[in-house]
Amino acid sequence: MLLVRRRAPEGSYFKDGDRASGVFGVLATGFSVLLGFIIFLGFSSYDESRSGAEQEATVVSQQVQTAQFMPRESAAKLTGELACYARSVAGTEWEAMGDGRLGDNVNPWGVQMFKTIQRVDPRTAAEQSAYDRWMDQTLDREQARVDRVHGAEGIMPLPLWLILFVISGSSSCTCCSSPTRRREL
Repeated sequence: MLLVRRRAPEGSYFKDGDRASGVFGVLATGFSVLLGFIIFLGFSSYDESRSGAEQEATVVSQQVQTAQFMPRESAAKLTGELACYARSVAGTEWEAMGDGRLGDNVNPWGVQMFKTIQRVDPRTAAEQSAYDRWMDQTLDREQARVDRVHGAEGIMPLPLWLILFVISGSSSCTCCSSPTRRREL
């Protein structure tokens, strides 16, 4: 707009500040709407990630309790693997999420727990019930992990960033629509 206004003939659409202010008004409105959208996306993504982390922690603690009803040899192993899983989430995964390196990586302790539960042979009704409950809790834990990890990823694609910067550069230059600046141009 600035380049066009400098070379525009006197009395044209772009030389007239009142007409040009309408264009700047549209750009400013578009920028405001886009910025509001981005803020909404940021807060909703953060909330989803926070809820996922809370849910994952809750399910891990429930799985520790459920593991105590498994056969004796498997209970101690599953409990230890859950502790390692929790340490991995709080340590290695948290750092990787902060650096943007986590992506779709699988937690190795989740894989180890899957291998351990495959070898469990529930014999009593309590063990069978605990086994079934463990499988349900595993699904819940993995879904909560997906929610937590998704929030760490960038929510704004590159084209949206580009549009935001272009609009912000255009709408922030209101100096040309002021009456004193119009006389100078």
